[in-house]
Amino acid sequence: MRYFLLVFGFFITTLALSAQTDADPALWSHEVKKLSDTEYELVFKGKIMDGWHVYSQYTAEGGSLPSEFTFEKAGEDYELIGKTTESETIKEYSDIFEVEETFFKEEAIFTQKIKLLNPDVRQITVNLFYQICKEVCIPKDALFQISLDGNAFAETKKELDERSLALGESLRVDLKNKSLLNQGGLGGSEGKSNLWMIFGLGFLGGLIALLTPCVFPMIPLTVSFFTKQSQQKSKGIANAVLYGFFIVLIYFLLSLPFHLFNSVDSQILNTIATNIWLNVFFFVIFVVFAFSFFGYYELTLPSSWANKMDSASSKVGGGLGIFFMALTLAIVSFSCTGPILGGLLGSTTLADGDVATNLTVGMVGFGLALALPFALFALFPAWLNSLPKSGGWMTTVKVVLGFLELALAFKFLSNADLVGNWGIFKREIFLGIWIVLFVLMTLYLFGIFRFAHDGPKQKLSTTRKVFGLFGLSFSVYLVLGTFNLIPLKLLSGFPPPDFYSVVETESDCPLGLDCFKDFDEGVAHAKEVNKPILLDFTGWACVNCRKMEENVWSHSSIYPLLKDEYVLISLYVDDRKKLPDSEKFDFQYDSGRIKTIETIGQKWGTFQTINFNAASQPYYVLLSPKLEILNEAVQYVDVETYEKWLRSGLEKHQLSMNK
Repeated sequence: MRYFLLVFGFFITTLALSAQTDADPALWSHEVKKLSDTEYELVFKGKIMDGWHVYSQYTAEGGSLPSEFTFEKAGEDYELIGKTTESETIKEYSDIFEVEETFFKEEAIFTQKIKLLNPDVRQITVNLFYQICKEVCIPKDALFQISLDGNAFAETKKELDERSLALGESLRVDLKNKSLLNQGGLGGSEGKSNLWMIFGLGFLGGLIALLTPCVFPMIPLTVSFFTKQSQQKSKGIANAVLYGFFIVLIYFLLSLPFHLFNSVDSQILNTIATNIWLNVFFFVIFVVFAFSFFGYYELTLPSSWANKMDSASSKVGGGLGIFFMALTLAIVSFSCTGPILGGLLGSTTLADGDVATNLTVGMVGFGLALALPFALFALFPAWLNSLPKSGGWMTTVKVVLGFLELALAFKFLSNADLVGNWGIFKREIFLGIWIVLFVLMTLYLFGIFRFAHDGPKQKLSTTRKVFGLFGLSFSVYLVLGTFNLIPLKLLSGFPPPDFYSVVETESDCPLGLDCFKDFDEGVAHAKEVNKPILLDFTGWACVNCRKMEENVWSHSSIYPLLKDEYVLISLYVDDRKKLPDSEKFDFQYDSGRIKTIETIGQKWGTFQTINFNAASQPYYVLLSPKLEILNEAVQYVDVETYEKWLRSGLEKHQLSMNK
């Protein structure tokens, strides 16, 4: 099941990027175009560093934060003509937020027309709030001081009043053992590529295809052909090995067109996961595949193709003739391998990373599994005697694959439901459908019901009973997970998220944990109960924050520590709720820049910057109730690293108490 859940980890964020406070992965500039005496066009351009992206003003609600312009004194000195327009954007489905997000790569251009209401106005100030992401997401602001007449902008010196100085100073915390902090945070071991896993699971798909009636009978026939046709045994073995090599090559070549698509638009395959009607289309295709496995019809390529390839192999001979023989096998076995390859394509579009590369690796693994028996049985022909005879068991394999195809089909329909906000396939509904499918598969394996194309009823084999018990166990696992009696770790991220549920939850803290959204309140509670603090700098629209919570915090070795041993303080740096007027203030950074702190997110983002010299999320710090730093800060890490980090913090807290 984890094939569908492939999630690329993240490499350690470099110290320079995560510690910087003034540098920015996006460099901004502006232009002014005079359209008439009273009308101007303002153009804002951002050059975005490789690998980073900035979100559009119009990205979907419920996902990452959109860019937001604030035109100071708009409506007084000038008025806006229409909306702020944008340059070309990219759309991509987010599995974490379950929405289609819109963003820029390499360059972002915004354009806004204005009309002066006051003809004496020569200067305009514009603020841009945006979120820029790579392995981490950083909320940023850009200030544009625009001169309409081309003269230098006459900046008015802003002075901080005593109230602002006092409120700004209150954000500074007297942290002890600050030298322990790793300013960049520790990155996780999750950055290791999962390509080997994709290869292995593609290989597994090929092994399954070998057991189908389209391929299995071909093994002894083809091996016998090579070994008997050649006068020399070594020549027959060489031809069989070459035949296997060409099978791998053919499946590799089948993946190359997707690289061509990727070179035109790196997101072209990912649109499968972002477009409602493409998801519906794939749902229909996979249902068609499933019912072909159930025996209601057969999907085949035109027989003339196979005849032409077979004829070419006879005429050409030699190595080229063997290539055409391999191509003939790929064509005639399509009715069994096609749906499996469709599942391979569909699953790689649901995975993170480069889809074309994932597909190539999976296809090579698939082809290698198909090719391996031809080479091995040519080397050891006596093994052919140990092969089971073709029979009804291969039909059983196809039916089981049909149920798996149906399960995957409903994932695409679930995607369409989430993107379209239909509210039909909520988590419990989706899991309920899967329960029905796997219960039906179990009943079939135990012979409770049969399909029309099944052969005469026979005594159940041990293998069929074992797989029936597996289907029953998985069905029970799904039932327990649906009622939240156990966590569905094997399916993490595959069904709709917990919050997309028919049952509404009251807690707005991660995983229903108790948490504080205010630093001072959390510290006061920690002192009261004498527990260490987990300070969690996070964001509502932080993808990696959600991944940490879903895949690491929820782990059985982590969750009890967070629930019972720590006081959790979650500070959301992207919270756009306005602060009360009495709490708004101007803050001057070390660079000399003055910024007005108006929102909760700006307050906690500034708090993170001035105390920890960091600006990215997730960012985790362990503190004692006396504000002693217990360990280095960490960011996106794996379960093992995070557990060791938490336990180390507990040990240091105990030592500090015993002093």
